[in-house]
Amino acid sequence: MSHTHSHTGSGSRTNRRAFEFGKTHVVRPKGKHQATIVWLHGLGDNGLSASQLLESLPLPNIKWICPTAPTRPVAVLGGFDVGELSEDGPDDWEGLDASASHIANLLSTEPADVKVGIGGFSMGAAIALYSATCYAMGRYSNGIPYPVSLRAIVGLSGWLPGSRSLGNKIEVSHEARRRAASLPILQCHGISDDVVHCKYGEKSAQSLSSAGFRYVAFKSYEGLGHYTVPREMGEVSTWLSSRLGLEGFSAEEEMHMYKQNNQLARWWSG
Repeated sequence: MSHTHSHTGSGSRTNRRAFEFGKTHVVRPKGKHQATIVWLHGLGDNGLSASQLLESLPLPNIKWICPTAPTRPVAVLGGFDVGELSEDGPDDWEGLDASASHIANLLSTEPADVKVGIGGFSMGAAIALYSATCYAMGRYSNGIPYPVSLRAIVGLSGWLPGSRSLGNKIEVSHEARRRAASLPILQCHGISDDVVHCKYGEKSAQSLSSAGFRYVAFKSYEGLGHYTVPREMGEVSTWLSSRLGLEGFSAEEEMHMYKQNNQLARWWSG
């Protein structure tokens, strides 16, 4: 997975018959299993490529689940082309719910003592952020209960679908406000992103904060376009370790990661 490869995500207007996910790739924890995160790739990418990147991160206590998005043509998410994001655009609730439900089902069988979260890039980030709102409200937009208790959300180069009405939905419920206030969210965005402009990421973070999500961190990167870089992934790793209270490496794991990081450095530079 080249760090300069543009990829925009998964999910769009769909019907249930057409919504078929591809192969799911799993990265097992190298240390004690403390957390499980579903990571959603971008358009044109796949679960295998995402898993190869995540396996390189210094996070031995996380199990990563990397589904491959449907291979059918994806034109839009939320009713508009990525390059034409608009606050007035329609939102595709059926497609969003189908994606969020698939991800929640992947997490629902994890052990009770394991913390669970969702992350993603671009459209994958949009679905991760949408899942955060489903968790806070306790249900999907179709009214079906949301089944898992999320502990962390990461969105890279993405935006929040349905941000216009989010505050009204959360403020009417004490439980929704409580859940929103407890869920940490990290958003990262390149200032030079010409696919999903940084302003949409910023507005999404502001909408989440205004709606009652107290722990929203937004980081922007000068010169970064619609891709990831080692510095950004390093900050993701540090943030997850802190927010999830993850343990560090043993001496044996440190040596293993030293060797892997040397391979990663060659991979990024290639």
